[in-house]
Amino acid sequence: MARHINIETERDTALQASVAELSAGRPIALPTETVYGLAADATNPAAITSIYETKGRPQFNPLICHMADLAMAERYAVLDPVSRTLAEAFWPGPLTLVLPLRPGSGIHSLATAGLDTVGIRVPQGFAGDLIRHFDRPLAAPSANSSGKISPTSAAHVEADLGQKINLILDGGAASVGVESTIVKVEADGRVRLLRPGGIVTAEIERVAGLRLERPEKASAAIEAPGMLASHYAPGATVRLNATSVLPGEALIRFGGIAISGEERAHAVLDLSPAGDLAEAAANLFDYLKAADASGADTIAITTIPTHGLGEAINDRLSRAAAPRG
Repeated sequence: MARHINIETERDTALQASVAELSAGRPIALPTETVYGLAADATNPAAITSIYETKGRPQFNPLICHMADLAMAERYAVLDPVSRTLAEAFWPGPLTLVLPLRPGSGIHSLATAGLDTVGIRVPQGFAGDLIRHFDRPLAAPSANSSGKISPTSAAHVEADLGQKINLILDGGAASVGVESTIVKVEADGRVRLLRPGGIVTAEIERVAGLRLERPEKASAAIEAPGMLASHYAPGATVRLNATSVLPGEALIRFGGIAISGEERAHAVLDLSPAGDLAEAAANLFDYLKAADASGADTIAITTIPTHGLGEAINDRLSRAAAPRG
């Protein structure tokens, strides 16, 4: 079983223990505002390999590299003017920018899946402090088995990976609850949305002064994390846009709206009875896990609005419901 350290009550101990594990090339579970990450030294190929092995993650799927601040990011990547504007507006926070690698940056190609670009994020709170203390970027996908529901608490990590890692840092429930928004500024100035996430895309468009281009259909090319068709999946089958509950199903609904047949559901969970999309995003993965644990064969999910953070919620749900290879 992994050692747990509370970052609020044992901050110095958490920093020291984390640096010791990271320096030894071992991954740790780290709380961020989005979800819990499985973090390791992004410059150490053995450490990065440990991430892939611990998660069972395919090595063609790149990892986000987390930095302490914008200045640190500039040591490893080249920022164009639009990317710099977005970084200054949203870092630290749940925005990942896909940027050209700086030659000789030191980030190992295993972290970038051999691409000449790298996804960079500056997390809020303790994670940023740890990176500053360690003075090297941390590659940190979500701390869960590959393709499964992302963890938003230390308990989620323990249940999944507790036998595979030595250290879990406990920072309580993740405040955002879905992963970062991923954006890439192309050489011709177009700004592409690679993954919706914890920052509403309208805010990014407002700051950039440009419209975010969205892919018309799923691409076979993996440019950033979270682009696999099937991802974030519970053990149970997921059925979207449900208007009634079928036998053997658990229900996840939104906005306090009851639907037909829910009295026979294995569990009934409401992402936000008040219809608050930020609350729904924060609850999404926790409720998927709870519905999956109910014993239901299928999780029925009612329609979620697509505006604001609803875009990120629906992205995660569509991938959770996708056919599995």
